[in-house]
Amino acid sequence: MRSLKKTLCIVLFSGIYGSARSQQFIHPGLLSNDKDIARIKMGLTTGQPDIKAGFEELSRHPQSQFTYQLQGPLTMVGRNPTVGQGAYDNDANAAFQNALMWAITGDIRHAKKAIEIVNAWSNTLTAITGKDAVLMAGLGPFKMVNAAELLRYTNSGWTKNEILRTEKHFREIIYPVIQNYAPFANGNWDSAALKTAMSIAIFCNDHQIFENTLDYYQRGAGDGSLTNYIINDSGQSQESGRDQSHTQLGIAHLADCCEMAWHQGLDLYGLQNNRLLKGFEYTAKYNLGYDVPFTPTIDRTGKYRHYHISGDTRGRLRAVYEEVYNHYVRRRGQQAPFSAEAAARLRPESQGAPGADHTGFGTLLYSRLYPDSITASVPYRSAGVIVTNSGDVNIITWPSINNAGYYRIRRATKPDGPYELLAGKIMSDHFIDRNLIKGRLYYYAVAAVNPNGQSAFSTSKSICAGLPFPWKIADIGIGGDHVEGDPDTLFSTGGKKSMASYNGATFELHGIGTGTDSQGDHCTMLYQPLKQSTGIMMRYVPQLSAQATQLGLTIRNGQDANAGSVSLLLRSVTQSNPESPGWRMQFLRHLENGRTEVIASSDELKSPVVTSGRMTGSLWFKINKSENHFISSYSADGRQWTTLGKADFKTATRSVVGVLVASGSTLIDTQIAIGELKLLKP
Repeated sequence: MRSLKKTLCIVLFSGIYGSARSQQFIHPGLLSNDKDIARIKMGLTTGQPDIKAGFEELSRHPQSQFTYQLQGPLTMVGRNPTVGQGAYDNDANAAFQNALMWAITGDIRHAKKAIEIVNAWSNTLTAITGKDAVLMAGLGPFKMVNAAELLRYTNSGWTKNEILRTEKHFREIIYPVIQNYAPFANGNWDSAALKTAMSIAIFCNDHQIFENTLDYYQRGAGDGSLTNYIINDSGQSQESGRDQSHTQLGIAHLADCCEMAWHQGLDLYGLQNNRLLKGFEYTAKYNLGYDVPFTPTIDRTGKYRHYHISGDTRGRLRAVYEEVYNHYVRRRGQQAPFSAEAAARLRPESQGAPGADHTGFGTLLYSRLYPDSITASVPYRSAGVIVTNSGDVNIITWPSINNAGYYRIRRATKPDGPYELLAGKIMSDHFIDRNLIKGRLYYYAVAAVNPNGQSAFSTSKSICAGLPFPWKIADIGIGGDHVEGDPDTLFSTGGKKSMASYNGATFELHGIGTGTDSQGDHCTMLYQPLKQSTGIMMRYVPQLSAQATQLGLTIRNGQDANAGSVSLLLRSVTQSNPESPGWRMQFLRHLENGRTEVIASSDELKSPVVTSGRMTGSLWFKINKSENHFISSYSADGRQWTTLGKADFKTATRSVVGVLVASGSTLIDTQIAIGELKLLKP
């Protein structure tokens, strides 16, 4: 009987898994949905003061007029150097504002103007350039995508062919620039790329991109993910010590992510005990003239250290507070006194200047007198599931679903199942799986349940219970005298802990240490016994976080810091310009007497591996071994290889082979992803 019940359970949940793919995005579903538009219209009809004042602010703006004259389109735009940035941002403002005017008033002339602008740029723009291309693609295009979303789902007369061409434009011109976000920069870059990628995912109905953005929002390597930007429970932000304009910019981008996700049924606002609210309250409080605590900090890149909160641009409130105030206070009935005061001072919010930094007009878009009504329907589909391993347990977390009563979680040991019900009534947004076999891969999916039924299951996420045999992780030469200053003087958002995990496709490594030098190795190593292997190969998956990272392959005689070794390493060229360090490959031999020899060094790596001095593309590493003779090579595509250097080195019975990674500092770790890691066989 027990076997029969188990079989029925597997069949049942395999069937439900098939329905997950049919549950679609909700449209319009970016910053405004159909209920928002209806709420605004009702507010204008009844004379609701805030909405009326907000509409007047929008309707009188020059870029809200259907007589607006396009400043583009251009075939290329860019930042640093500037190419057409103003033209694109102004047209994006006008597209968004005219689309909004159309949705609210029904005046088709606004729809035609917005369509004209979106079509013109979609048909013409072919490249986004410059050292700051990611920021260019992360700001103005967000407004263009929001305009397109409103036009597509409000019977505006936008044709199917025009819509498909715009989808293609967003996928092929905008998205490639921001697909790996900006972990090399301050957090406002990272979060700008994140919100625009999320908007493209929803507009293009792309679940894979959407899942990627949800994952990055929660646990991304860069400064722009939630807890890397709002670094502690007091609400201090990564850029609080830089200036207040960029701080407000960064938290506002995260709020836009939350609002879009909310319209897809997901509560990112509530993650990490309302961490976003804490960030807004801290920032609003300081900019309203009050004192706030400050913790000296170093960021995820290792480039930005702040010892005091910055008074630069203090008090210059930006049009970003209504969105968060109305969510936490009006929707959810929570307290946000400083965000409320900031919103009141700005009310009605104007356009989100400068340029296309913010959408603005928050008083119009978000003002509400009552919480949103929850439609009596089957729950929204779960998304953004995060799975991690911690010793003997796997931890599964997910954003709460707006209309869920409880959750079900299923598990399999193969990506296509069969799946078994692991837990049938989870009242929280996390679950700990303790029934594991070490070294085995597990796949998890979550569904939401309420009295109206069960949602489709989420996209499955996988994690290995520990590392796959025989891989292990160790710190090499960490501690002792090799410490950069006092590690306790600066708070690191990522901590100083080495770790490794495997999801069936890639290893995620968090490495620490100053790297390889004449004083020995000070790094993290993922390794296994060398035995009869004839070498090792791996692929670096963009992007890394710490910009002084050292990364590569090694074959070494044990775990001692001064153990003899040969290593193929990626290293930054210089730290004299940390914003654009450049990168090169080196083949090193470390002798047992402690001396390190550079056998060969490449020229600075170029595109597509490196862009503007940043490691933005994939890179393959390989060391081949024949007896005691070693050959190192690298590749930008995994097919055409460049031989770097050759060296003789005597291995021993204790020799190991693996991956070395170091952050370049004892104050932070670096986060990287490694794919196609394999030992070469005879």
